[in-house]
Amino acid sequence: MGQFVKKHPWVILAAGAAIQLLAGIPTAWGVFQEPVRAEYGFEEETASFVLSWLVAAFGAGGVAGGFLQDKLGPRFAALLGSAGLCAGFVAAGFVPAEKPWLFYLAFSAPVGAGCAFLYPAVMGCAQKWYAEKKGLATGVIGVAVGLSGAALTVLVKWFTGLWGIRGCFWALGALLGLVCGGASLLLQNPPPKPAAGQENQQGMTPGHMLHTSAYWWITASVALATPAVLLFSPRILELARQSGLPETAAAWMVAVGAAGSAAGRLSLAAAGDKFGRRAVLIAAFGALAGLSAGFAFAKEWLFLAAYAGLCFFYAGQAAVLPSLCTERFGLAHTGANYGLLALGMAAGSLGFPFAAKAFGLDAGRHWLAVGAALAGAFCLWKLGPAKKSQNAG
Repeated sequence: MGQFVKKHPWVILAAGAAIQLLAGIPTAWGVFQEPVRAEYGFEEETASFVLSWLVAAFGAGGVAGGFLQDKLGPRFAALLGSAGLCAGFVAAGFVPAEKPWLFYLAFSAPVGAGCAFLYPAVMGCAQKWYAEKKGLATGVIGVAVGLSGAALTVLVKWFTGLWGIRGCFWALGALLGLVCGGASLLLQNPPPKPAAGQENQQGMTPGHMLHTSAYWWITASVALATPAVLLFSPRILELARQSGLPETAAAWMVAVGAAGSAAGRLSLAAAGDKFGRRAVLIAAFGALAGLSAGFAFAKEWLFLAAYAGLCFFYAGQAAVLPSLCTERFGLAHTGANYGLLALGMAAGSLGFPFAAKAFGLDAGRHWLAVGAALAGAFCLWKLGPAKKSQNAG
C-alpha cells in the first residue's frame, strides 16, 4: 500500500476528503440541536453550549494531536481521532435526560478531541505531499470539510427518522468508525526527496514559535473569528424561521451554510497561494465584519444569503490557517504548531458565548461579532508580511 500511495499521492487527498466529509461535526451541530433538546430535555442555551464545549475540546485536543502526528505520524493520530469520534457518538446515545454536564463529558469532549486529532493529521500530511501547492491541497480537503454539514444534515434527518436521535448517534458512531478509521490507514508522510529533504526538515520548534509575536497575533485572530458563526450556528434553524423564511427553507439552513463553507475553503485557500495569505485573511475578516452587521437586519432570503456569506468567509479563513502556519513556522513541527494556534479557537468558542451570556447580549451578539472581526483584521495587519526566512517549507 505504501508504494501505491507514493506513486499516486492523490490517495492522500481522497482519504483526507473522506475523513473530513464526516468529521465536520461543528459545522452541522444546528441540525442536531432540536432533536437533542427534545430527547434530552435541554434548554436552548444548554444545547448551544454542546457546540461551544466541542469546539473548545477541538482547540485543546489539537495540541496533543499535533504532537502525536509529529512524533508518531499522521496515521496513528488519525486512528486515535477516529476512535474518539466513534466513542463520543456511541456514548451520547446512553446519556440520561436532564444531564447536560454528562453530555458535555461523554459527547463534546471526545468528539471535539477526535476532530482535533484528525484535522491537523490530514492537513499536515496533505501539505507535505503537496509542498509546492499547499493552498490547493488544503482547499481540496477543505471542500469536504465544508460539505460535511450537508452530508451530516442528510444522515441525521434520515437516521433520526428511522431510530430517533439516540439511534442516530449510534448509527453515526459506527459509520464514523468505519469510514474515518479505514481512511486513516492510508495516511503516511512522504519520503524525503534528495533535493528537498533539508527544506522539509526546516521549521520552528513549538517552544521557539511561542516566543514569537507572530504566534500571538495569529492565535488572537483565530479566537476573534469565532463569533461570526459560532454565536449563531447552534440557533440557526430558529433564527431562520424568525427571519420569515418558509419552514422548508429554514430546515435546510445547515446545508446552505455547508455549501458556503465548501466554496469558501476552496476559494480562499487557493487565493492565499496567489495573493498572499495575510492579505486574503485581512479581506476575509473585513467581509465577516460587514456581513455580521448585515446579518442583524436581514430578513427572509437575504438572511439565507447573509448566513451563506458568513460561512464562506469563516470557513475560508480557517482553511488558510494551516498554510499560514507552515508559511510562518515551517513544516517540521506543523502538527504541534497548528495545534497550538488552534488554542485560539478554544478560547473564542467559550469566551464569546460566556461573554454574551454575562452581558445579557442577544441582538447585541451581532455587534460583538462585528467588533471581533475588525479586531481580528487588526491582528493580522500587525502580523506584518512574511519574511523570506520564514518560508521554510
